[in-house]
Amino acid sequence: MKRHLILLIMLFHLSVTDSSAQFLDSLLIRVGTTGTVATKDYQPLWITSQRFGTITDRKADLSTQIGFSNVHLFGNDDNKDFYIRYGVDLFNNDHFKEVFVEQAYFKAGYKHLEFRAGRYEEKIGEMDKDLSSGSLGVSGNALPIPQIGIALTDYVDVPFTNGWLQVKGQISHGWMGQDQFVKDAWLHQKTFYLRVGARKLKLGAGIQHYAIWGGDAKGLPDIKKNFWDVFLAKESNDGTVGGTDLPNRSGDHRGVIEGTIDWENDVTGLHFYMQMPFETGQGIDIRNIDRLLGLAYTNKTEGAWLKKVVGEFIYTKQMNDFYNKQYRESYYNNGIYLTGWEYQDRIIGTPLFINRQRGAEYFPGQVKPFDWNQPWDSVNGKGWNIINNRVIGGHLGFLYTIKDQLSAKTMLTYTQNFGNDQKGLFSPSRSQFYALQEVSYQLSTIPLAIKAGVAVDWGELSDNAGLMLGVNWQFRKWSPR
Repeated sequence: MKRHLILLIMLFHLSVTDSSAQFLDSLLIRVGTTGTVATKDYQPLWITSQRFGTITDRKADLSTQIGFSNVHLFGNDDNKDFYIRYGVDLFNNDHFKEVFVEQAYFKAGYKHLEFRAGRYEEKIGEMDKDLSSGSLGVSGNALPIPQIGIALTDYVDVPFTNGWLQVKGQISHGWMGQDQFVKDAWLHQKTFYLRVGARKLKLGAGIQHYAIWGGDAKGLPDIKKNFWDVFLAKESNDGTVGGTDLPNRSGDHRGVIEGTIDWENDVTGLHFYMQMPFETGQGIDIRNIDRLLGLAYTNKTEGAWLKKVVGEFIYTKQMNDFYNKQYRESYYNNGIYLTGWEYQDRIIGTPLFINRQRGAEYFPGQVKPFDWNQPWDSVNGKGWNIINNRVIGGHLGFLYTIKDQLSAKTMLTYTQNFGNDQKGLFSPSRSQFYALQEVSYQLSTIPLAIKAGVAVDWGELSDNAGLMLGVNWQFRKWSPR
């Protein structure tokens, strides 16, 4: 926490210091609070999910934010392609007991090429960022993981292709911290996307790769830390398995293969996307039928009340059943890095999967969260941390304007849940509905926004209703040179 406060002071000093370079300066200060209350001791799914870990899963709570961000642009009047961005967001919640840094970042770039460091909000994948049920990679469900890396933040033209071929991607190194079974493990993250088309129709494909590696696991052999084995997802022995268990890979690997089709004109945009998950490398197979399929319709007509509609279908029930059971991988789980694809008790990927933290609310007395400070033999063999990753479901999202400054979002989700390959409490399956209605009102006289929402879950996992009310004030200082 001390390091976070030092960083906050340094960045605030930068934001208020005049520069002799005479660059464009934009300071945005944010202050707000969100209150939540539910009928159960925990919140409905869409109250807490995809909010970067800022809303607690408690019956009633306040989540208060204070933060700032700033942008400096460099260059002449006609060309300001160099920039620096930085910001900090502090939150207080859990009945005023928890203070944490949700964002603390520094970014520097030229056009779309960017160096970034710190905690920063990011959703990774070609799914719709506003209304999707969540990426199978990084959905914005968990608190941002501290990272350092470089990225092409948007598609850029490949030279000598006349704009017909574009690429984007990123690579970063992150720190998973202490709230994991394997303490101080690292995150390796990279993506690469290729898109073809320069007019109305564009076709794209990409891959996401994530690996949790290194770290210190009590009761396990010393973990070998070979970056190139991790980077290449190479089959090797990282020191945690015997020779009879090979082939193995250093660390806990997973990823997503993606495909997109885009078509747009002056008034309409259509975006089709597909995500196919894989663990280690098993899912990179023509036999893999697990998918997140989505179609987003955007209405570009000025003044139209309907802004966007998204429909999705998710199917992850197959889960590599074309392998013998003893060799199958379980989505978001791992036999050594037992925490799996989770950070600070929140699943990093799709919130439609269920971890033990959430499962303890659905099955009180039957499911208990693991204590990551316990020795290996007290945790190993007691089941996976992600207890439900075999899902069939549908999802609808709507973004629209009701009147003037009043905008709204509606999300409706249905899932059939089959547990993981150990089934247990989900045998044969459990159905569940999740719904959210959210409205936002921006006052025209002062920079104050009011947001209210109601969420309802019902089905064979939970019957729960929740209310959310938030107020956010923003002050922007814009100082052209």
